[in-house]
Amino acid sequence: MPKEAREFDVIVYGATGYTGRLVAEYLKDKTGLKWAMAGRSLTKLQEVRDLIGASADTPLVVADADDPASLEVMAKRTKVVLTTVGPYQLYGEPLVKACVEAGTDYTDLCGEPVWMRQMIDKYHDAAKASGARITFSSGFDSIPFDLGVLMLQKHAAEKFGAPAPRVKGRVRAMQGGFSGGTAASLKETLKTLAKHPSLAPYMLSPFGLTPGFEGPNQPTGMIPEYDEKLDSWAAPFIMAAINTKNVHRTNFLLGHPWGADLRYDEMVLTSPGDMGKKAAEALATAIKAPFGGDGGPKPGEGPTKEERENGFYDVLFVGEYPDGKRALYSVKGDKDPGYGSTSKMIAETALCLAETDGEGGVTTPGAALGEKLVARLQAHAGLTFAEEG
Repeated sequence: MPKEAREFDVIVYGATGYTGRLVAEYLKDKTGLKWAMAGRSLTKLQEVRDLIGASADTPLVVADADDPASLEVMAKRTKVVLTTVGPYQLYGEPLVKACVEAGTDYTDLCGEPVWMRQMIDKYHDAAKASGARITFSSGFDSIPFDLGVLMLQKHAAEKFGAPAPRVKGRVRAMQGGFSGGTAASLKETLKTLAKHPSLAPYMLSPFGLTPGFEGPNQPTGMIPEYDEKLDSWAAPFIMAAINTKNVHRTNFLLGHPWGADLRYDEMVLTSPGDMGKKAAEALATAIKAPFGGDGGPKPGEGPTKEERENGFYDVLFVGEYPDGKRALYSVKGDKDPGYGSTSKMIAETALCLAETDGEGGVTTPGAALGEKLVARLQAHAGLTFAEEG
C-alpha cells in the first residue's frame, strides 16, 4: 500500500515503556495527526493511554518482537514506525526487516554501532529499493551532534567559502542523566564483542558506519587536554563513540560535502586552572567503566517530571581552518538530555519523516531530514540552533 493511503502517520512501538510513554504523551495533543500506540500487552496500552490523558479512542496495536508477523502487519498500516524497544541488538532486527519490506519509514534511539553496521550491511540496499528510510540514533545520541555539525558547516561555508576541515564538538554544560536503555545497550554491545571479537573494528573505528570509506586519522578525544582558545580543560565524552560515527555517516551519505578529510571529535569542557584539570582527569577515569555494576536506572526507569524539566544541555561546535580562522555554532536543549529532550527529538523526527519524501536507505537524521528537522526541533522541541561569535 502506498504510504499516503495508510491508516496511520505514526505508530509508537514501545508506548508502555518509560521513554515510549513520554513520546506518546507528546504526540497526543498534535492536532490532525493519525497515530497509534503499540506494544505487547493490550491491557498495559490501555493503562498508559489513560495515564497520559490520551483520547479514549486512541488506536492501540498489539505487536511483539517475538512475533514477526505482528510486526509486518503493524509496519504495513503506517507511514512511520517510531520504536523505543531496545536494546535494539536484542529486539530490533525483525522490525527493521518488516519496515524495509513494507517501504515504511522507521526511527529509533539506537546507540549501538555494531548492530547498526550489521543492519547497514544487511538492509541498506533493500531499503533503497523499497523507499524505506531507516533512521537510527534519533535522540540525544546523536541529533544535537549530527545536526550541530551540519549547521556549523553551513555557517562556516557561508562565512569563509568552504566547510571547516577540523570540527570540535564541546559539551559546555549538561544536567540530566542517560537512560536505563542506554546502559543496557552498552552492556549488550560489550557482550556481543566478547562473543564476536571480529566485530570490534565497527565499535572502535570512527568510520565504522561508512562501509567502503576510511577517512584520515581522527583525534581520539580520550585524553584530557587544555584548549587555549576556549580557555578550558576538556575531558572525554561518553557519547562520542556513537556520535562521531553518525557525523561521519551523514557526511558519507551526503557525498562528503564537508570534505573526505574531515577530522571530528567530541569532549566535555570543565573549566580553566587546576580544578578544571582535576575534573577532566576524573572524567577520563570514570569513562573507562561508566555503566559497570548494577547501579543506575534500569530499562523502563527514569527521572521524575521535575528532574526532566530542570535538565538542559549546551553544546558548542568549533570549525577550525589551517590559517587560524574559526566558525562557532551552538545547539542547546531545554530538558534533560536522556529523557525529556530525547522523547521530543524522536517524536519530531517521526513527524518529519511522515510529512516528507526522500530516498530510502539506512540513514541518519542529518542525511535524511537535515534542515527540515532543525526547523521542527526549534519550533516544537525546545532546541536552539545558533551561530556564535
